[in-house]
Amino acid sequence: MPVPKADAATLGAVLAAAKQRLAGRDIDDLALEARLIVEHFSGTERGDAIASPDRIVPADRLALIEDALRRRLAGEPVHRIFGFRDFYGLRLKLSPDTLEPRPDTETLVDAVLPLLRDIAAREGECRVLDLGTGTGAIALAIAAQLSSAFVTATDISAGALATAAANAEDNKLSERISFVLSDWFSAVNEKFHAIVSNPPYIRSGAIAGLQREVRLHDPGRALDGGTDGLGAYRRIADGAAERLMRDGVVAVEIGDGQRPDVNRIFAEAGYQAVSAHRDLAGTERVLTFAR
Repeated sequence: MPVPKADAATLGAVLAAAKQRLAGRDIDDLALEARLIVEHFSGTERGDAIASPDRIVPADRLALIEDALRRRLAGEPVHRIFGFRDFYGLRLKLSPDTLEPRPDTETLVDAVLPLLRDIAAREGECRVLDLGTGTGAIALAIAAQLSSAFVTATDISAGALATAAANAEDNKLSERISFVLSDWFSAVNEKFHAIVSNPPYIRSGAIAGLQREVRLHDPGRALDGGTDGLGAYRRIADGAAERLMRDGVVAVEIGDGQRPDVNRIFAEAGYQAVSAHRDLAGTERVLTFAR
């Protein structure tokens, strides 16, 4: 059932049609995604379909909704259709060069902020290195939450850095964030109070089995963690010591079940595990370390 093709249609009818279009497809929460698409392209809010189901959606908006549904049915994630994703209260532009930041990664920000606040209280400021910044999600969230934080955000992709810089500008955080094109630590010579990263941690052989929304739309380089999924952690553990100030900390996002291996990698490099943090689904998602 397509979205009604007419000069106009009611909001209730459009929402019902959108849900029916997505039904039976491999979409985790089709009701939510249908609602998000209709709201975004009709210019309505969550309560409008309940309070004003007879509200008229004009033809030009119907065409936008129909196009978005076609793209979603073809496997494009809903937030890539929108061109942005909200993260830790910030609106971030997406691009083909960046991962779509996900709520799981907010766990890393939650985990590291108390440590950074302690450092800032002690030192007067906190200098943070964000490795593989992508959209800039982690770097921007830290800078937004901690006014004494100065963040250096790196990425191997010039396109990702351009996206992150635009997000910093949009969120008025550019003055405390610098962007560096770097393969991990290769172009980083300063020392920092903290190093944070959401690195690629999917095993190379598992990429083909990921959901099409991820496999076809997130950049492979930002997903592929090598044969065992642990390559990035070895690079971070090997290089972090030379870039950490005394009493500095490292915080990394991990994949499901990777805690023992990542703990071992950092222990062999001379780090002590400080804490582990679970995401909202109860999965171990973030580890922190100190020298």
